[in-house]
Amino acid sequence: MSNTKVYLEIVKQLREMITADGLESGDKIPSERELSERLNVGRSSVREALRALELLGLIETRRGEGTFIRDFRGNQLVQLLSTFILQDEKAKQDVFETKNLIEMDCLRLAIQRMGKENILKLIEKVKSGQLNDDEFFYRIIENADNHLFLRMWLILKDYYNSLHLRKVEYKREDYLILLEALAEKNEQKALSAYRNLRKLSSSATNTNKI
Repeated sequence: MSNTKVYLEIVKQLREMITADGLESGDKIPSERELSERLNVGRSSVREALRALELLGLIETRRGEGTFIRDFRGNQLVQLLSTFILQDEKAKQDVFETKNLIEMDCLRLAIQRMGKENILKLIEKVKSGQLNDDEFFYRIIENADNHLFLRMWLILKDYYNSLHLRKVEYKREDYLILLEALAEKNEQKALSAYRNLRKLSSSATNTNKI
């Protein structure tokens, strides 16, 4: 097997191990020796894979403590891409549109999967002004229970927010109508409320308190 294939296989196994162990951002991962034994590969190959993951900002090594999982949203990739790629107006619009499409798809899933108790809790948080727009849709997408959608949305949100566009005043009533539609399991009403909300933010997506 080529070195590239060995490296990719180790990265794949590391990802599966992190998922199986339930590790999250801030958690410590096993040592090189432990990983070598668990994955049945040489320590030099493990070291190479870890070095690559560290360069990507996905893990960090702390002297005397070990290696820890980083919050991928906190690395400098977002700032790098926004500086060199997302300055193009078409690219900005593409990111905004893709983010919106994910939100709409997750609303459809949330209608099927979001429990009434969670909807009521979200209504109370909206009424008390505890959430901003990103936090609101994070809760919706979380309840849609699709981890790939959630990861994609988080990346797109951070890319777009890094552009520091003007803030938008959102109406609390629009979120309540949206939640009312979720409680009624009315997809058409939910999507209509969503489109009405996003008409207010077609030129910017920076958040403010609901």
